[in-house]
Amino acid sequence: MYEVYDRKKEIREAILAGEIALDHLKEAKDHLDSASTWGMFDLFGGNIFTGMMKHSRIDDASRCVERAKKELARFRAELEDIQDVEGIHIEIDSFLVFADYLFDGLFADLFVQSKISDYRKQVETAMDRVQDILFVLNNQLSKA
Repeated sequence: MYEVYDRKKEIREAILAGEIALDHLKEAKDHLDSASTWGMFDLFGGNIFTGMMKHSRIDDASRCVERAKKELARFRAELEDIQDVEGIHIEIDSFLVFADYLFDGLFADLFVQSKISDYRKQVETAMDRVQDILFVLNNQLSKA
């Protein structure tokens, strides 16, 4: 009986950690979506304000990704009690902000816009992976 209780407890802890990580990933995606929108304005005749807004959203996304990485590490640790899970790696390159301000122009803006899109895909992939794992965990919890 204690084994069943312990297993349920471990699964619940893993689910909670995964949900927290997923929340941070969703928030990062929202900021990247906003950065992408500001990036489009920046591409088509933007000014210093649009560039600042874009980079502000990139910074916000970066902070969310850092929080998500910490929670993903906690999620991974909780999952070790239950099963092995591949690591998820997401990182936002601070060079992009520097390059966009320094080389402000069409090519730099296109490069940054491309990188924002790449990061969005990475975040979406991580979100999908976490959601898949949470689905499995919820099924395990209902059967435990």
